[in-house]
Amino acid sequence: MKKILIINGHPNSDSYNFGLFEAYKKGALTSGADIKEIVIKDLVFNPNLQFGYQKRTELEPDLLDAWEKIKWADHLVWVHPVWWGGLPAITKGFIDRLFLPGFAFQYRENSVWWDKLLAGRTAHIITTLDQPSWYYWFAFGRPSINQLKKSTLEFCGIKPVKVTYVGPIKNTELSLRKKWLDKIEKLGENLK
Repeated sequence: MKKILIINGHPNSDSYNFGLFEAYKKGALTSGADIKEIVIKDLVFNPNLQFGYQKRTELEPDLLDAWEKIKWADHLVWVHPVWWGGLPAITKGFIDRLFLPGFAFQYRENSVWWDKLLAGRTAHIITTLDQPSWYYWFAFGRPSINQLKKSTLEFCGIKPVKVTYVGPIKNTELSLRKKWLDKIEKLGENLK
């Protein structure tokens, strides 16, 4: 049985991202997967990495619980919007506080190389846009994907990391939004 952790990075419960989150979960449950979830907005933690990497800030209980879920999972599914080309602040803060040296990766002594402590896991990023995905890629170089996929997940050993773009969201018909929800539910059923 595949162990899937679904991480919702949108700070608004009434958002379309929450619908996508629920659609993926519904599909994955249909497939028989073992599911856990993290709704970042519901966690109690300081998203500011106050001392950088010079001094460790103790992890709050919600972050310790989130870390146990990440270690448990075979497959991580991240659902988030793109805001100003990047991740919502609360999602970035979650990553800053939790994907730490000694947890997610470990620098080697006297070396520029590091050990990838989350190897053996896969991931899928489901992200919403207010522009066509081709334009986000062509005009901006898809910065949120580079940050989450390459500079975080793959840096820590998680691969492959697939990406599904949903959008443009702004001013779309309900029928199109329903089609996207169905598509994301199918991704969950197929455990992608």
